Amino acid sequence: MKRKSEIADRWVGDVVLKRDVFSTVERGRFRTAEHDVEAVLRRIDEAPWWSWPVARHLFARETRALSRAGPLQIAPALLFSGRQELVRGWIDGVALHIAKPQGDHAYFSSAKAVLRRLHRAGICHNDLAKEQNWLRGADGRCYLTDFQLASCFSRRGRLFRILAYEDLRHLLKHKRRYLPEALSPAEFRILARKSWFTRIWMATGKRLYRAITRGLFNFTDREGGGPRLVNDAPVIAARLREHPSVRDVAIVAFPDRRAGTGLYAFVEVNSVLPETVLRDFLTTKPGPAAPEHLQLSGALPRNAAGAVRTEILQLVAMNQLDSIDSLIVNESERAVVARIVAERRNLRDRFAF
Repeated sequence: MKRKSEIADRWVGDVVLKRDVFSTVERGRFRTAEHDVEAVLRRIDEAPWWSWPVARHLFARETRALSRAGPLQIAPALLFSGRQELVRGWIDGVALHIAKPQGDHAYFSSAKAVLRRLHRAGICHNDLAKEQNWLRGADGRCYLTDFQLASCFSRRGRLFRILAYEDLRHLLKHKRRYLPEALSPAEFRILARKSWFTRIWMATGKRLYRAITRGLFNFTDREGGGPRLVNDAPVIAARLREHPSVRDVAIVAFPDRRAGTGLYAFVEVNSVLPETVLRDFLTTKPGPAAPEHLQLSGALPRNAAGAVRTEILQLVAMNQLDSIDSLIVNESERAVVARIVAERRNLRDRFAF
């Protein structure tokens, strides 16, 4: 029997952000003692029995870490924690792989300061290789999220120093991608030297981890996209591009209530045609299942080099529309995105009010 929510009268869900075998993450509004606030809910009540021990362990780690990190204003505040539900504050911003802070000196200066504050509080994040765990706030500053693997220490022993070093090394890997010209000689040396702990992990434990997550749990992590984005999306996109009316295709992943992770295909076409034409076209050859959503448009947003701005399309697919505005570069792009938003398909993972 499903356990009754401890915050049923205080939580109003808006949209599902993520769903896997360990938890479901939703965005919505939470009633505090003072007023309603934007917040994020992590629930483990729907975790299957075989993943429950791990789900509960990760849940407890996040609770403990947020109780320390939240007051530092570098991470979401912990608003509520029960046996199966955790509510954290909402940070107005977007993940690093969406923000793409090319040449942003201020952001990476802020990121380094955030790590210093985190480590001074005795917390190591342990999952900062993932760009989705680094946020660029609407104020341009750095924030961290997803503390399920975080470790809290009462003193700075050897293990703490190793994990803190790895947190810093992962930050520098992101800096090398977006701001390589600002790397100092000391930072280059850190990038070139993994800790002995990491070297052993990569040679032993990481292989077991991949065997379990990719084999047993069928996880394939590409910015949270899963195996369908990695394996099926390129095949579907190539097939769609064979149609004479299709100019380009961009496929992103989104949390889906039924499938866990769904695919959303944005298709740029030369002329108006029904969506069913392309869906039928996909079935004329054997291949992976069609995307859950397929949206046709006369134009897709592009950067100065002409590449499709999938970071904007990702936000559309996930219904995070309020995060799009800060990414728009001009009025022409705003008009293109507005048309796509108006005709978006993924409305199922929004909650009725």
